[in-house]
Amino acid sequence: MTATIGVVSLTQGRRPDDLARGLASLAAQHGVDLDIVVVGNEWDPVGLPPGIRSVFLPENVGIPAGRNRGAEVVSGDYIFFLDDDASIPSPTFLRDAVAKIESDRSIGLLQPRVIDPSGVENPRRWIPRIRKGDPARSSSVFSVWEGATLLPRAVFDATGGWADPFFYAHEGIELAWRVWDTGHRALYAGDLIAHHPAIEPTRHSYYYRLNARNRVWLAKRNLPWILVPFYVGSWTGIQILRWFRRPDALRAWFGGWLAGWRENPGGRRRIKWVTVWRMTLAGRPPLV
Repeated sequence: MTATIGVVSLTQGRRPDDLARGLASLAAQHGVDLDIVVVGNEWDPVGLPPGIRSVFLPENVGIPAGRNRGAEVVSGDYIFFLDDDASIPSPTFLRDAVAKIESDRSIGLLQPRVIDPSGVENPRRWIPRIRKGDPARSSSVFSVWEGATLLPRAVFDATGGWADPFFYAHEGIELAWRVWDTGHRALYAGDLIAHHPAIEPTRHSYYYRLNARNRVWLAKRNLPWILVPFYVGSWTGIQILRWFRRPDALRAWFGGWLAGWRENPGGRRRIKWVTVWRMTLAGRPPLV
C-alpha cells in the first residue's frame, strides 16, 4: 500500500530559490502520496506550485511553533518536516525512509545524513551523536538535526509535537527525548541523504542566549528533578570550556542561562524513569 505523508515546509519567504528547490525535490518523489503545506512565518506564501497549500502566520512564532501549525493541517500516516533551505536529492528518499521504519517498528523518528551539495566540509554537528565516526554509519540518537525529519504520525502526536515556547534551538533534542519516551527510538540513517548548505547557527543574533535558555528549559520541562542540576551543570561546564576565550559569547550565554531558570518553559512533561534507563542502556543517559 502506498504510504501517505503530510509534509510541512516552514519559511519566512527570504530564500525563494531554496524553497523552490525543496518543493521540487518533494514533487519528484515516487511511491508515496504527499499532502504538502508551506507555512509562512510572518510571510504570506505566494507563487506556490499547484496542489501545495499554505498557512499564513502574521507573526514570527518561531521555528517549532511554526512547524506545529503546519502539522495541524496536514494528514497522512507519516509526517515529514523539511526546512526551506533543505532538499532531498533522491526521488525515492521518502519511500526508502518509510520502508526503513516499517521494517523496524522500534523506529519512531528518522533523520538522514546531511550533506552540503556544494562540496564544502559538512559540520560535525549534523551527526547527532557524541562519537561522530563515519557519517555514513547509522545509529540510534538522542537529538536530531531538525531540517529533514520523518515520523509516524501516531508517534509525533504522542510526543506532543515540537516545543512551541523554544522559538529556536534544542527543539530537536526535546523531540528525540519524547520519541524515546513513547517506547520508540530516534534513528540517524546514514544511508539516506538530505541536502543543506553548511551555514553557522551563530549567524543569528539570539543564538547564544536561546542556546542557554533552552538548555535549561529542556531539563526543566523533561527531566526528573533530581537529574536537572546534573544536566544543566554538565552543559554549563562544556560551554565555559568552549567559549572561555569569548567573553562576549559567554555573557550572552549566561544571560540566557539565568532567563531559563527565571522564566516558565511552557509547562512540564517529565520523561519516565524507564525512558532514562533505556537511553542509558543505548549509550546516552540524559546527563550530557
